[in-house]
Amino acid sequence: MSTPAILGQLVLGHSPLIARDRSVIATRLTVFPEKRDESPDAAALLQALMHVWPAPADAATISLNLRAMPGQAPGAAADAAPVAPTKATPLTLNIASEPWLRAMLAVQPPPHVMLEVPAFMVGDPVHAAALQALHAAGSALIVKGRPVTELPRELLPCFRHSLIDAAEDRRGGGSQPPEGVARRISHIQVGVRTLAELDAAFARGAVGVLGWPIEDEFRRGSVQAGGPDLAVVTELIKRVDREEPVDKLEAVLKNDPQLAFRLIRYLNSAAFGLSVEVSSFQHALMMLGYQKLKRWLALLLASSSKDPQMKPAMFAAVRRGLLMEELVRHSADDEMRGEMFICGVFSLLDRMLGQDFATLFESVPVPDRVQQALVAGGGPFHPYLQLVRAMEQGVRGDIRDAADTAFVSLTEANAALLRALASARELD
Repeated sequence: MSTPAILGQLVLGHSPLIARDRSVIATRLTVFPEKRDESPDAAALLQALMHVWPAPADAATISLNLRAMPGQAPGAAADAAPVAPTKATPLTLNIASEPWLRAMLAVQPPPHVMLEVPAFMVGDPVHAAALQALHAAGSALIVKGRPVTELPRELLPCFRHSLIDAAEDRRGGGSQPPEGVARRISHIQVGVRTLAELDAAFARGAVGVLGWPIEDEFRRGSVQAGGPDLAVVTELIKRVDREEPVDKLEAVLKNDPQLAFRLIRYLNSAAFGLSVEVSSFQHALMMLGYQKLKRWLALLLASSSKDPQMKPAMFAAVRRGLLMEELVRHSADDEMRGEMFICGVFSLLDRMLGQDFATLFESVPVPDRVQQALVAGGGPFHPYLQLVRAMEQGVRGDIRDAADTAFVSLTEANAALLRALASARELD
């Protein structure tokens, strides 16, 4: 399938929406126009996004399941906090351009695409009809920023949440909303970057958090060790690296039947793209070979932590691996793509397992180029890792600079991101 031309006109970033139990329940996509004077083509953008977040074909629904903090003012978020059930996987769309956002309001995206609307636009009567039409169609809109005055009464039901920046909340700017706002609209915190900030956001009453709480200062041994499967996966990676016979590999895997099930489930996912169903570890090895199997064992290792606080990091690791692989899909051989995947997946392993990379890689064999990127912060993979990190942070200039350094066009970077997010949905 050809790459949509619209992807060359934008800069894209992404982040997760995290619930109180630390699970990730939706994706936020931030959209910057590449040229501010371009005519917005919101219909083309929406069409490109629907390949990743398709509208449903049946009546199945899911809910964001956001809940208010106990002790909040009666009627605050307790009644309005749960987002109305939405069909398909939810997407929150942060369009950092008023003309593009106006154009998106006009094309009326489906209910599972939740638009963030700046508070100043909500107060403009010219947008009232479009917002009410979206609400009538089942969309759960989010007002971005704490309204400085009470929302127009006729628009109040259109919004389920307000989006408050963590920096604003720490300054106290969001602590005393006007009458009529706090009672009906709960808030989602944005701009969270560490686990401490994540905990603080929920302690202040947030019903959800948008951000990547993965930037804590590394502390050796600060994370609980993984479960029994951690040792099993590590042993398997060593044996696969030595290309031991399949019967010896299966003997290790039999020590953890749940892990064997997870591995087979990964291999049979649509993201992996096999033409036949894999029914056993021996079958998987026959179909894949040792090198391709190693990358999926890397994925299992990065998802082996039992600490609920590590759920966002595991979510990020999967997407980093898939995105790094996609960035070189059309310019690298199978070996390099596999190593790029491992580099992305392992890039948060130090945080998740509480060991520095140099120590980790004494027990887990990794390719030299992965070692260079993660231990030394250099080598051929490092520019791609920097681009992946920039897309997570969602700063337009940083993304463009990182793409230039990696010699990746914006079209390629954006297309790779959407392909990676589509594959990640198949693995979740």
